[in-house]
Amino acid sequence: MTCSVFVKFVSDPETDPSKSVVGLACAAQAVSDGHDVDVFFAAASTRMLVPGYLEGLMERIGAPPAMAQHFVQVLTDGARWHCSFNSLKATAGIEEGQGGIIVPDEAIAWSGPPGVIALATAADTVLCY
Repeated sequence: MTCSVFVKFVSDPETDPSKSVVGLACAAQAVSDGHDVDVFFAAASTRMLVPGYLEGLMERIGAPPAMAQHFVQVLTDGARWHCSFNSLKATAGIEEGQGGIIVPDEAIAWSGPPGVIALATAADTVLCY
């Protein structure tokens, strides 16, 4: 049975790298299983959107960097991406529409709390990492 899955990332990958990687793995698995997936990055989790960051994170936890690239590709191909523009600016100094993240600007929906609430209340399943 297909369901809608909302995966929200808020944890700082510097503080809990394993949690961040598990979240990416679960989101990618939901896509691979054929579910309707939305991923939302807010707060310090927006670090994961900076090019090269995920590969370094994987190395720090002893996982192959290609694993991160695989998760991102699965999510790019099959999920809808959302991001808090204020969080990204505060964490990485990157502003909405400026480019410089692993997802093209036209492939990401920029939002804040209203987007989170809309996605959470519409989803069958909500995962938070």
